Amino acid sequence: MKYEWRKHDPYKAKTKPEYVEVSTQQYLMIAGAGDPNEPDFSEHVGALYSLAYPLKMNFKKFAQTIDWQAQYPYEDYTVFPLEGLWSTTNPEDLTDKASFTYQIMLRQPDFITQEWFAAAIAQAKAKKPHPYLDEVRLVEITDGPAVQILHKGPFDTEPASFAKLDQLCQDLGLTRRGYHHREIYLTDVRKTAPEKAKTILRYFVEK
Repeated sequence: MKYEWRKHDPYKAKTKPEYVEVSTQQYLMIAGAGDPNEPDFSEHVGALYSLAYPLKMNFKKFAQTIDWQAQYPYEDYTVFPLEGLWSTTNPEDLTDKASFTYQIMLRQPDFITQEWFAAAIAQAKAKKPHPYLDEVRLVEITDGPAVQILHKGPFDTEPASFAKLDQLCQDLGLTRRGYHHREIYLTDVRKTAPEKAKTILRYFVEK
């Protein structure tokens, strides 16, 4: 059986803002700063994918073993969508892309261990060294209480969706925790017209 992330939370979101509680998830993660339209951001993304696919293929081979089949239902999984935790060093101007800071990531199944991760690093370095490979980490992150919305359209129109999240927080008596927020890119920005893009926007709250 193949694990399809599209069928599971937390990748189901509505165009109407909602309150959610997101459990701990495991990610390949790398940190960076600056305008995401610049080449350096793409280099950071490339480092993640250079590990995600070897991890997937190595697991698929391993899942054919009798020991694994006796314990777990999954023998393959779809590579998860790109995500990012975004913040800024200039909160007075949230449109100043040069001041953005980010942690971009690809979720990994719970059964991917640090040993598997280390092996993928070694494999990637031997095949095609990447300048940012040593900056990638396998980490656990808990979003916890949050509000989220499915944003349809270009990134530059996200403020309208964030305004809906702000209104929900007012209605529910919630306070935002910090300037940072999560974006989950359900569509591939390289292959999707901006007006057809789908992005889950989420920020973190407390009562």
